[in-house]
Amino acid sequence: MTVRLIPYLVMDGNAKEAIHFYKEALNAEVLFLQSFGEMPENPEFPLPAEAKDRVSHGTIKVGETELMLSDTFPGQPHQSGTQVTICITTDDATIAHKFFDALKDGGQVGMPLQETFFSPAYGNVTDKFGISFQIFTEGRQ
Repeated sequence: MTVRLIPYLVMDGNAKEAIHFYKEALNAEVLFLQSFGEMPENPEFPLPAEAKDRVSHGTIKVGETELMLSDTFPGQPHQSGTQVTICITTDDATIAHKFFDALKDGGQVGMPLQETFFSPAYGNVTDKFGISFQIFTEGRQ
C-alpha cells in the first residue's frame, strides 16, 4: 500500500496565478490544470459565468513532491490562514536561497534565511498569496 500526504491549497480566485508563480519561483512542473468551465456540465448545478475561469483542480510537482490547488466556487466562504505550512527541504543552500528569494517577492519574511544550529540555511516566509513556507536545508554547517 502507498500513502502520500499532498498539501492542498484552496485559493479564492487566484489559483491559476499561484500555479504560474510557483512554476517560476520553485521550478515547478504543471502536471494538471482544469477550470470549472472545462468540467462536464451538470444541469442540476448550472455553472455561473464568474466560475468558468476558476481552477477546479491543479497539480504541480516541485522536486519530488506534488502540490494540489483549486479555487473556491463563487459564493463559498474562504479564509486565508496559517493552518497549512509547506516545508521545502533541500540539500543545496544555493537552491534554498533561490527559492526563499523568489517566495519573498511580494510576501513577508518571518525569519530570514540563515544558518542555524540545525541547518546551514533555514528561514520562513509567507508568499504574496498568504501561504507560509519553511525553507530547510539539510546538513550540518
